Amino acid sequence: MDSLGELPALRNHSKPLGIRFLEYIKKGKLSYRTHQAIVLIVTFLAYTSYHASRKTTSIVKSALDPQSPDIGLKFPWRITYLSSPAENKRVSWVLGDGWAPFNRSDGSALLGELDVAFLAIYAFGMYFSGHLGDRMNLRIFLTVGMVGTGLFTSLFGVGYWSNIHSFYYYLTVQMIAGLFQSTGWPSVVAVAGNWFGKKKRGLIMGIWNAHTSVGNITGSLIAAALLSYGWGWSFVVPGLLIAFIGLSVFLFLPVSPELVGADREEEKVDSHRKNREEATEPLLGSDNEIKEKAVGFIEAWQIPGVAPFALCLFFAKLVAYTFLYWLPYYICHTAIEGKYLSSETAGNLSTFFDVGGVLGGILAGHVSDQLDARAITAATFMCCAIPALYFYRTYGHISLAMNIALMFICGMFVNGPYALITTAVSADLGTHSSLKGNSKALATVTAIIDGTGSVGAAIGPLVTGYISTKSWSAVFNMLMGAALVAGLLLTRLVVAEVAARVSEPRHQGQGGSQSTSRDAELDV
Repeated sequence: MDSLGELPALRNHSKPLGIRFLEYIKKGKLSYRTHQAIVLIVTFLAYTSYHASRKTTSIVKSALDPQSPDIGLKFPWRITYLSSPAENKRVSWVLGDGWAPFNRSDGSALLGELDVAFLAIYAFGMYFSGHLGDRMNLRIFLTVGMVGTGLFTSLFGVGYWSNIHSFYYYLTVQMIAGLFQSTGWPSVVAVAGNWFGKKKRGLIMGIWNAHTSVGNITGSLIAAALLSYGWGWSFVVPGLLIAFIGLSVFLFLPVSPELVGADREEEKVDSHRKNREEATEPLLGSDNEIKEKAVGFIEAWQIPGVAPFALCLFFAKLVAYTFLYWLPYYICHTAIEGKYLSSETAGNLSTFFDVGGVLGGILAGHVSDQLDARAITAATFMCCAIPALYFYRTYGHISLAMNIALMFICGMFVNGPYALITTAVSADLGTHSSLKGNSKALATVTAIIDGTGSVGAAIGPLVTGYISTKSWSAVFNMLMGAALVAGLLLTRLVVAEVAARVSEPRHQGQGGSQSTSRDAELDV
């Protein structure tokens, strides 16, 4: 009895200070739905700030290395278009000659090396972050990661005022920033997975995953707006922003229902209709929580479906992150209607890719819920991305409106499967039936899938940094090839899902749940 009496006190002690304050104001416990709303809002803002701080590098590239490999133009900050070399010479003093060492002939390659250093450490750290996240308080873990990310993002910008021109300074700062950034995704997905079951998970997480695109848009707009005051501000302000939101995470984020003593009343009412589905969900009682052990790294890899989706994400993120890091630079160095855009204008224009990504993530999640077919949805989107990329490269220069429309479509098809795999699919696999109800696999599975994807995310920008100096057409050929491979890697799962759809009429009335059906498909 003593241990049972101590449990409420332990739960109250585990509640974040912000939750306790809200309960003090309300003079009562917060409802389960209120906790869910807080989780969605806090994790949304958290990962929005992660991507906002990550996006700044792509915007500042053209300021650090303004030399065009195609025509030798310098791109100033304070005008929208440059139409001739003569005009450029009259205003080039506004920007100067870039920032050493990135203003050399190998500047694009150096910037590519910064990208790959950041993403390689990010991918490497992801595996360990998931492992640690399943064994630590995710609220503390996420807070440390966000504050550390803010610190080292700001230190990159400090190089502007400190007049630092050492490539190794920026390389070191980017690598440490990548390590702290790796704490984000496994943590937010694990927390969201703790609070939301499989019903409509694709749609809910598709909407929630808009934080990726919203963060990219926010980071682009902030960095582009601050360029005219000095590129250092484009790093310092997003760095301060993520550190501030990190403190909000510490104050308000409830990690799981068990830790804050939240009761799921609606599940008790409907439990007799959901027993089989709930067996695979992470929302478990406190007694089960005590007995659970975190799933090992090798064991998580062996969960059916993890390997094919992880490898698919490798190529999907290769495409997505090449756009994330190089799209503003590509727009700057591509004549649209015969004119070249400034760095600030190109940064603002690139946000349409992320706007398309918001719609793509929501659409992919909704479609996969309706079809109960994650693999079919992801593979279809990746295949549609191939003609979208081709048309953007071939016809994007015709007019500004055409560029925006095709960029939007590319964002929709590229980010749709990327969002689906990193959210709903990861949560599905982290609560797979083979785990027998163990919720201690969410962060590990998420880290494996997104960590493998991040290796591709590192390779894409690196290769782009080298081959873009010779041919942007070659870059787009690489991206189309990666999209094709991503789709093909899901072939076996697609066949299984199609077979399940075909055989479905024969099994109607037998009481099988959707979650059981999906787990069976992933077993292939």
